[in-house]
Amino acid sequence: MSGASPNPLGTPGADPTAGVTDGSSAADPLGVTQHGATSDTADTAPADGAEATPADLDAEGPPAFYFDFRDPGSYLAAERVLQTLPVATPWVPIDASRLPGPHAWEGFRCETDHEAYRERIEAVADERGLQPLRWPVEVPFDSRLALLAAWYAKGIGRVVSFSLPAFRQAFAGGHDLATETYVLLAASACEMHPRAVVQAFGRPSVAAELDDATERAIARGVRTVPAVWTGDRVFHGDDELDAAAAHLMPRG
Repeated sequence: MSGASPNPLGTPGADPTAGVTDGSSAADPLGVTQHGATSDTADTAPADGAEATPADLDAEGPPAFYFDFRDPGSYLAAERVLQTLPVATPWVPIDASRLPGPHAWEGFRCETDHEAYRERIEAVADERGLQPLRWPVEVPFDSRLALLAAWYAKGIGRVVSFSLPAFRQAFAGGHDLATETYVLLAASACEMHPRAVVQAFGRPSVAAELDDATERAIARGVRTVPAVWTGDRVFHGDDELDAAAAHLMPRG
């Protein structure tokens, strides 16, 4: 008789909860309830009890948090953006491959530079108490499927609930989100039916939402991800998240 638990991290024979220190449990092997950030209301809930305004609840802001699953910096920012920004901030998935850049994953002069970049990401993840970083075979990977799933999730109020486990599949599980199986595992973490998600992959309206949002981001000055657009400025990179928070802080 098999009593093994499902292993969404895909590590053969491994206990998916072993060594996890970020709030996950046997019922939550990816830690998707970390920081209380995966309820449907978390997609628009303001931090620290701040009141949400109509602008806060707009599907694309301002402000807005732009991200792409292919980008490890987006992963680092996603894990703390809800706790860092002082106002409700919609999450907007966009296709970073269409942004003007420069991107963090481009322009390495040699393999040593590439390794140094990875080591810096790993060190930041460790400092913040995230799960040990496991790299997908290819970075950046083709994130189109995951982005389409995220836009479907956004339409039903679950973009945060889907996106955090999707990021963790990629950078805590080491899985390429170009593979449908891992996108559907992330979707299952927020109770999105796999059949509905697969149908969304081929729905022109979902693709149009992603593409149109990417074009709007470019028009707003977004050059790369992660980025926070405040309405009057764009803050690029996980390193600028705190500056974005200070800029958004209500003036008393």
